[in-house]
Amino acid sequence: MIARSLLLAAALLAASACAAAAQTRLDDATTPADVIAAPALRANVQVTSDIVRIGDLIDNAGSAAQIAIYRAPDLGTTGSLPVAQVVNALRAHQVIGVNTRDLKEISVTRLARSIEGKDIEAQVGRALERRNGLGDAANLSLSFDRDPGDVRLDAGFTGGVQPTTVRYDNRNGRFDVTFEIARDNGLGATKLRFTGTAVETVEAAVLARGVERNEILKSSDVVVERRPKAEVGTDAAARDRAVGMQARRQLRAGQAIKIADLAKPDLVQRDQNVTLIYEAPGLYLTVRGKALEGGTEGDVVSVMNLQSKRTVSGVVTGRGQVSITVATPRPGPVSDASSSPGAAPAPVAVATVNSTAAPKTE
Repeated sequence: MIARSLLLAAALLAASACAAAAQTRLDDATTPADVIAAPALRANVQVTSDIVRIGDLIDNAGSAAQIAIYRAPDLGTTGSLPVAQVVNALRAHQVIGVNTRDLKEISVTRLARSIEGKDIEAQVGRALERRNGLGDAANLSLSFDRDPGDVRLDAGFTGGVQPTTVRYDNRNGRFDVTFEIARDNGLGATKLRFTGTAVETVEAAVLARGVERNEILKSSDVVVERRPKAEVGTDAAARDRAVGMQARRQLRAGQAIKIADLAKPDLVQRDQNVTLIYEAPGLYLTVRGKALEGGTEGDVVSVMNLQSKRTVSGVVTGRGQVSITVATPRPGPVSDASSSPGAAPAPVAVATVNSTAAPKTE
């Protein structure tokens, strides 16, 4: 009887030990370190290549992460994938039990490096600067054979835009420039080639309207534009120097003004009534005259004295004014008689100047 009781106790103890060991194994199996996380979809995906892999679409993809299943959108654009379609594609590669997170679609963006057209033009200008007779890049006007627009590259091309081939023919203005952009991993580079024409320009004063010969240029007549240097040459007139000047000849609207086209304005016109000014020490006399030729300030012109009908020459000193300097006679030698003691003083002649009479010095 005692022996049977001992056997029963031993059996119960062994059963308890087995149950405890089983529970321990179950607890160890459910610890976080041994649990394999279930794959789960991502709502927003960004890729840098032209393909989309399973590892791009889901977390915890395991060994299937590098399997390509879709083609990526165009560079710099975003597309969407229906979740039902994605689940079917994953199942075809034995990826099952995916947590869809109640998503309806997945957004896929292909990252890209964009280079704007204006930056491309600036890069070409810097490459051509001071080459074969060209000037500063800021003064170059570029025309491309094909509009470069905005260039998009894979996001991996992070290197600088380096010119590798630069050609320019100054006979016809043609350029051919090739740039190279390196990849961030150092494996290969991409090349961009641009062709077209380059023209050096300068700021020039340009006529807003046609003007006649001898016409004075007003501020509204002259605008500033950039024109080809070959068209303007080295004789270009600045706007502030052109306004107020007189056209030497007839000029058409849109014409770039050259220094040789301009002259100081005539202050006296031919056949114009002018004021003749006679000046001498102690004398200032004005009479009416008629200009026989035109002239600007400082020019010597011929004028008819309308009172005496005689022609005189004078210097243009202002608008409608011609000045004549009257020569004064030198004093003669002193007479011995006048210096002798007791001699009577010589009489002094006093001339009265009539403002309407012309002096005899004409």
